[in-house]
Amino acid sequence: MFDIRNIAIIAHVDHGKTTLVDALLKQSDTFREKELQGSTIMDSNELERERGITIFSKNAAVMYRGVKINIVDTPGHADFGGEVERIMNLVDGVLLLVDAKEGPMPQTKFVLKKAIAAGHRVIVVINKIDKKDARPDFVLNKTFDLFVELGASDRQTDFPVLYACAKQGKAGFENNLGAMKNVEAIFETVVKEIPAPQADAGGPLQVSVANVSYDNYKGRIAIGRVVRGVFKPGVVAWINRAGKVTPAKITNIMTFDGLSRIEAAEALAGDIVAFAGIDEINIGETIADPKNPEALPVTAIEEPTVKITLGINTSPLAGREGQYCTTRQIKERLDLELQNDVALKVEPGVSAEHYVVSGRGELHLAILIEKMRREGYEMQVSRPQVIFRDIAGVKSEPFEAVSIEAPEEFAGVVIEQMGVRRAEMKDMKVENKIVYLEFEAPTRGLIGYRTDFLTDTKGQGIMNSLFLDYRPLTGEINSGAHGSLIASEAGVTNTYGLYYTQERGQLFLGPGVEVYVGMIVGQNAKDEDIEVNVCREKELSNMRSKGEGEGKRLDTAQEMSLEKALEYIGEDELVEVTPKSIRLRKLYLTAVERKRMKK
Repeated sequence: MFDIRNIAIIAHVDHGKTTLVDALLKQSDTFREKELQGSTIMDSNELERERGITIFSKNAAVMYRGVKINIVDTPGHADFGGEVERIMNLVDGVLLLVDAKEGPMPQTKFVLKKAIAAGHRVIVVINKIDKKDARPDFVLNKTFDLFVELGASDRQTDFPVLYACAKQGKAGFENNLGAMKNVEAIFETVVKEIPAPQADAGGPLQVSVANVSYDNYKGRIAIGRVVRGVFKPGVVAWINRAGKVTPAKITNIMTFDGLSRIEAAEALAGDIVAFAGIDEINIGETIADPKNPEALPVTAIEEPTVKITLGINTSPLAGREGQYCTTRQIKERLDLELQNDVALKVEPGVSAEHYVVSGRGELHLAILIEKMRREGYEMQVSRPQVIFRDIAGVKSEPFEAVSIEAPEEFAGVVIEQMGVRRAEMKDMKVENKIVYLEFEAPTRGLIGYRTDFLTDTKGQGIMNSLFLDYRPLTGEINSGAHGSLIASEAGVTNTYGLYYTQERGQLFLGPGVEVYVGMIVGQNAKDEDIEVNVCREKELSNMRSKGEGEGKRLDTAQEMSLEKALEYIGEDELVEVTPKSIRLRKLYLTAVERKRMKK
């Protein structure tokens, strides 16, 4: 039997977790013969590769000098923080990655807090020491301060420190990139510092469930840790979240080998396994010995904070570009997503053609919509809204900790904009002409601000947010008021019509695009909607005037991505999403309908 170590790799978004896992995989005994190619191997999902972020936690296992190391790569983005929370039950220690320039960031604090609360041993890896403005000593001091602030024990505060350049596949005990050859130092430290699982292989069976996914052939697959006993296929006791004990049959048990799952006859206490056979199993439940069923503590599943209304496309161009356009097809796809994503909720909407989809944040929901459109689905989506709760008779809303980094000259405009959104400043410091701001703000005020923030800071600002808690409702927030340019005629846009429309504001499309009545073609410079004819053509006459033949110059249209569109739209507007297009439209297409609904 192998000696085992179970570790999770945790960090703020974009601090190099997945790149480091690549290096560990490529340089382990498991992969040396296979010569693994490419980068961000763990980010197997197409969207993860495009965006450069990890969305789903993933398991891998490598061998190092006879020791099996189970590695869990966790998401760094706050919208997927619930994954990190659950992973702490699978592992006995963590590698905490910190950027050698940026130091600890909000998500670093969140993930480290979970690791410390679980009592885990933490190995600190200061990554990206090859950056020209890297400051590893400053970052190490800040990380130590963070451990103390979070109430770490004396043993946890006495953490081992490694320096790394994950991109080059190098790590060492000293801050000297030239002396580093490989990531051997990380393997050595993991085997030495992370304790082997303290598990009783002879006791009655207990298996935790930390994650679930769906397989087209095996059905629902649960990923968990064998806490006690020996886990074999066959009849077991399944204890659900309510404590109800039901007999169930496990059909397959799989352990991890490299990036693959391999079928196993049994798994011993301490190992991380995937297993199939129970179609309704969920996170936080327990698999136990049928003769002596004992439940493990139930893991909390994070509650959604933001919702959208998603329904079938009802625009005049509906059904032209999508393969799946009906309510039944959309419902089936949402049900399938619920099998994989426990942080998601789907409820019936105002009519049979609509569903209210709730998630952990705008990005969480935008990624679901993006996945669906790439699979051929066509739909329309409302503006994201926060989910209010009644807590002890008080109407409450979600708040977030917001961390902002921007050039000093933009501090004024950022503080002003955050003030309008009812944010409260908690800290401000300036280093090397860069201002670092900390706020606590209602999620309601942050919806729709990220694009404006990039404009305000001329693309040089970095903004991160993290869910804090629910607090009593703050006052009115009038931050996102805008006016839209609405197409008054159906047809195809042309240069002449667009040229005379662009004086009114910013266009969202260029010439040669098919539009319909009620479609939003741009943003008005004033905070009011206005109807425009972007299909208008020049009337022909037999008269000529001076300058007749001069070409009309169009300004560059603003391209609306899915996230930008969701941030832009108001309460009475929708985003039409198809595999080929993102269109914006009014909820009521004609001016007559809009006037009637206002009354």
